[in-house]
Amino acid sequence: MKNLKLAAGRADFSRSVIDVSGVKIGGEFVVIAGPCSVESEEQTVRTAIAVKKAGAKMLRGGAFKPRTSPYAFQGLGLKGLKILDKARKETGLPIVTEVVDTRDVSWVGEYADVLQIGARNMQNFSLLREVGKSGKPILLKRGMYSTLEEWLNCAEYILAEGNPNVLLCERGIRTFETYTRNTLDLSMIPAVRKESHLPIFIDPSHGTGILSMIEPMSLAALVAGVDGLEIEVHIDPSCALSDKDQQLSPAQFERLMKKLEATRLFMLELDDKIDSGEMAPTEAKDRGAGGRQGSFPEDAGRGGRKDRMVDDSSGGAAPDRSEIGHFKDSVD
Repeated sequence: MKNLKLAAGRADFSRSVIDVSGVKIGGEFVVIAGPCSVESEEQTVRTAIAVKKAGAKMLRGGAFKPRTSPYAFQGLGLKGLKILDKARKETGLPIVTEVVDTRDVSWVGEYADVLQIGARNMQNFSLLREVGKSGKPILLKRGMYSTLEEWLNCAEYILAEGNPNVLLCERGIRTFETYTRNTLDLSMIPAVRKESHLPIFIDPSHGTGILSMIEPMSLAALVAGVDGLEIEVHIDPSCALSDKDQQLSPAQFERLMKKLEATRLFMLELDDKIDSGEMAPTEAKDRGAGGRQGSFPEDAGRGGRKDRMVDDSSGGAAPDRSEIGHFKDSVD
């Protein structure tokens, strides 16, 4: 990687751990969850309470929404930030929200615990410098047409302003594939861990745009070594003002969190057995993908089993084909 002085991997292979109000990002597996857009106090606070109960460590919510169409819902602005502040006071969850303009950085930072830079602003160098000066933790999303080297160089802009608190988030890239909203590039997890010391998150909501794919891609990201996930959750997705087709209900999110925790514990147990010699290599092979006798939890989101997202509160109806298609409106 060229010209990387601060974002590159360290000689001792250590990785950054970023403290956000007691949440150790890079030191523990962290899930950020919440609505795509802040729509009302009731919607946001109820969602915040639900995601905290399920195990989320931080709350996401868009007060400013840079949309593809100028006529689409653009967010509540300052009112939305005040609602997020109310949700934080109710739940204790740190707030992650996007800033889209250099003029807004200081006062958005008064409400946010983490400032998010969306995909379309990844190479907005003036904005990167400004958030770098803020000293706030920054969640930097990968641009939809950007290489790993370009992404890390954008992180370098923030780091060069004296702000070491940068989180990277892969949210899908634009490819020839049109089945999904974007192509979620999970190869970035080991790539970032090799080339940088910065924590890496995955956004499976924007990365796929398909409700039923959020669970399997989240589980795959966890197994690949991701530091955390950013997932959209809405108290009533059918009524959402943006991205209704990719937001989980609280029941769906709770189910996903249980599977993530089961998978995390299983992987730790498997590592311990292999490291201790308790499981011989041939035994590990027999128990692997070929034998399917225990390498993953029984319901790990694989095809042919319960890999489709269902809302337990609505009778278990699986999403229909209307989930699939082009979702180009929101651009987190």
